Amino acid sequence: MSRRDQIRMSDDEVRAFLDEQRTVTCATNGLRGWPHLMPLWYVRRDDELWAWTYAKSQKARNLERDARATLQVEAGTEYHLLRGVMFETDVEIVRDGTAVEALGAELFTRYGGGSIDDATRAMVAAQAPKRIGLRFVERSRVSWDHRKLGGTY
Repeated sequence: MSRRDQIRMSDDEVRAFLDEQRTVTCATNGLRGWPHLMPLWYVRRDDELWAWTYAKSQKARNLERDARATLQVEAGTEYHLLRGVMFETDVEIVRDGTAVEALGAELFTRYGGGSIDDATRAMVAAQAPKRIGLRFVERSRVSWDHRKLGGTY
């Protein structure tokens, strides 16, 4: 068995990891050919990651031109503790206002500790018309959890 096979996370491990982490780095293809990397908050819906962003953001413009993104979620501060997952994805842009507002509420529920108050809900409703939803459809995945090696390399 290769080291790559030893450190690969199972589907259940990936789901649990994504649920405990808070930020995904999203790489889109910039106009001049350079990767454009930005952090996003996300929610996991079944096995898909979803996020929202301003419709006029650079990442939105990049995705309108080329609907592909690479996502990475990582954790660990020392080599033997590193773990993460990288997805190559196709991105569906969601513009329906009701769907975008619901996604915003879902994001703020996740990052607000499980519920949102009326003021936050009103803020989400006010932001939703300026935003788009991003549905990341996985095409391939690489994962790693160096803790599985037990400190040996």
